[in-house]
Amino acid sequence: MTSRSEASTALPEPTKGLAGIVAADTTLSFIDGEKGILKYCGYAIDDLAASSSFEEVVCLLYDRELPSPERLAAMRACIGAARVLPSEVKQVIEQLAGSTSPMSTLRTVVSALGHYESNVALKELPPKALRLVGQIAAAVAMIHRLREGLEPVEADPERGHADDFLRMLLDSEPTETQVKALDLYLILLADHGFNASTFSGRVTAGTLANLHSAITSAVGTLSGPLHGGANERAMEMILKVGSPDRAAGWVEEKIATKQRIMGFGHRVYKVDDPRAPHLKASSRALWEERGDTVLFDTSVSIEKEVKAAKPLVTNVDFYSATLLYGLNIPTDLFTPLFAMSRVAGWTAHVLEQYGNNQLIRPRARYVGKADRTYVPLEQR
Repeated sequence: MTSRSEASTALPEPTKGLAGIVAADTTLSFIDGEKGILKYCGYAIDDLAASSSFEEVVCLLYDRELPSPERLAAMRACIGAARVLPSEVKQVIEQLAGSTSPMSTLRTVVSALGHYESNVALKELPPKALRLVGQIAAAVAMIHRLREGLEPVEADPERGHADDFLRMLLDSEPTETQVKALDLYLILLADHGFNASTFSGRVTAGTLANLHSAITSAVGTLSGPLHGGANERAMEMILKVGSPDRAAGWVEEKIATKQRIMGFGHRVYKVDDPRAPHLKASSRALWEERGDTVLFDTSVSIEKEVKAAKPLVTNVDFYSATLLYGLNIPTDLFTPLFAMSRVAGWTAHVLEQYGNNQLIRPRARYVGKADRTYVPLEQR
C-alpha cells in the first residue's frame, strides 16, 4: 500500500470528476443549478423555447446576438446546403452503417468530413463549423436508413432543419406538431456549459488541433454511457413499465432495492431541469396527435411516483425520451440526435477556445510507489 509520504504531497487533494471546478470563462451558456436557470448568451431558455428556432439559436451561439432576418436566412441557407453530403462521405456511411453502432459511424463520418475541408484562418472558421451542423443531421438520417436496408432520402436545402431531417429520416412529410417538437428538442439541447463532450472538444481545440478533430473528440465522448445514452435507457424503462397503473409498484420496487431510476437527478440542477417542462408539454402534444397517450401517461405516472417517494429532480433525459420516441425515432438513435443538437454548442465552444486559447493542461497527483530499485530481468 502506498503511504501518504510516497504521494505527490505538494499537490492538493484532487477533485474527482472536476466537480465544481471552474475551468474557463464562457459567453455561451449561463447555468444556475440552485434556481434552475439556463440562458444562452443572456437569453432565458424559456423565451427561446417559446419563440425561437434551432437555426436562430445557432446564430445566437455563433454571434452572441439574435440575428437579423438577412443573417438568419444566410445561416439557414448554409445549413441547408450542408445537408447535401459529399459523395465520398456517403460511401463511408455505406461501408459502416450496417456493421457498426450509429455513434461509431457518426464519429468516423465527422473525422472523414474534415478531409474535405481546407485549413483556414480563425476568421474563416465559422462557415466551416456551421456546415457541420447540417452535415451531422444528414449523416444521422442516412446512417439509419442504410442500416434498415432503406434508400437514403436526399436533402432539400430549402426546407427548415428539423423539417428536412424528419423527412430524410422517415421518408414522409412530418406534421407541424412533429417539426415543432424536434425543433424544440434541438434548441433545448444545443448547449449546456462545460459538459463532458464540450470540455473534451475544448481540450482538443486547446492544442490547436483542427475543428474536425475537436468535434470528433466530442462525439467520441458523447458515445460513453455516462454522458450520452441516458434518455435511451429512460425510454427502455418507460417501455418496460408499459402502463400508468404499473408505475407505482415498479417505482416502489426500484427504490426498495436501491436501483437507479433513469431521468431523475442531475450533477448541476438542485431543482427540476428548466428544459424538462418544455419537453413534457411538447411530448404530450405529440402523443395526443398520435391518438395513443399510454406511454406518455406512463412517464407522467413514473414521475409522480418518484417525486412522491424521493426528493429527485426531473432531468432533460426523461421527457426527451418520450418526445423522441413519439417522433418514431429508434432508441439507439437518441444519442446521435443529441449530437445533432449539441454540435451547435460544440462548434461555438471550439471557436471560443480558438479565439482566446490557452493549452488546457491540469496536473495529476502521483500516489504510486516511490524510490524503487530496478531489478535486472534475469534476477526477477
